[in-house]
Amino acid sequence: MNEKNIIAKLRYPSYYIPALAILILIFFPFLTNNEYIVQVGIMVLLFAVMGSGWNIIAGFGGQLSLGHAAFVGIGAYVSTLLFVYLDLTPWIGMLVGAVVSAIFGVIVGYPCFKLKGAYYALATIAYGELVRIFIQNTNQIGPIDLKGAQGILLPIKGHSWFWFQFDTKAPYYYIALVMMFLAILLCYKIKNSKFGYYLAAIGDNQDAAASLGVDSSRMKVYAAAISSFVMGIAGTFYAQFLLYIGPQSLLVDTFSTEIALVGIIGGAEVMGPIIGAFLLTPISEATRILLGGRFIGVHLVVYGAILMAVITYAPSGILPYLKKVYYKFLALLGDPQYQDYRTIKAPAKGLGGGIK
Repeated sequence: MNEKNIIAKLRYPSYYIPALAILILIFFPFLTNNEYIVQVGIMVLLFAVMGSGWNIIAGFGGQLSLGHAAFVGIGAYVSTLLFVYLDLTPWIGMLVGAVVSAIFGVIVGYPCFKLKGAYYALATIAYGELVRIFIQNTNQIGPIDLKGAQGILLPIKGHSWFWFQFDTKAPYYYIALVMMFLAILLCYKIKNSKFGYYLAAIGDNQDAAASLGVDSSRMKVYAAAISSFVMGIAGTFYAQFLLYIGPQSLLVDTFSTEIALVGIIGGAEVMGPIIGAFLLTPISEATRILLGGRFIGVHLVVYGAILMAVITYAPSGILPYLKKVYYKFLALLGDPQYQDYRTIKAPAKGLGGGIK
């Protein structure tokens, strides 16, 4: 494609609208003086990252996990303990925590993958609860003080990129934004690789995939490792952002449910969890502000209502339907690439398009 064609296509809405959206994301901290709004933006991006990690095993591979908070917690605890006891920079602790999360994901995932459907989902809830109960009731492991239910306050080092601590929220926002873009790239590469096709076949019909020579157990173990690795990365960010970790904030089943709902409601596509996070997280924060003082956990009620609506009217997630609206909008704006647009029918089976 020559330079003239590129310049010409930049005039198309299908090119400048995504570019405008990216610019808004980049300059978002400068568009508001309200630190709380920036914090909400950070949580949106963080849930987009966690939802993308969850989507690798649950959306692409069709294995509904309701215990992914365990991997977030493991990554957070490993990096925090390295930070507290060895004065190791969280940037290195992030990688170590992610590797430990991946190892744990393989260890607990391999036997659980022998289960199917609801039994697998129940097993993920069980191991998530085991991790929470262990940390909540363990104060000391040798010289390491886990502090049990009390949780761990991270030492404050002051504004420093080396120590992953900042006086303002903008640096956290940009780190989370880069993490989200990397998560999107990772999911895109997986989705369009041979590995991604294997996962899609397993998610659609594992027995049929096995009959064609797909090693479903090995593929799911690989997916679990990658998924857990991403969650471990998010766990370190979560710890450094809040400067506190505890079993009641990181390891509860409601946190796992929120992560899963981002992917389920968005859909089992690359951008599904991103759309889910940008929809659900602001709703969650708004309900907490308006009703949280009188009705604790009301955001979960709202999540449940949205989930029932999605299951009823958009069982493949909302992304396929948003695509239809977006393509028609591009056609109305006169984009020549979408003038002959035809309605895309969303897949009609499975939560998120493939989860069994």
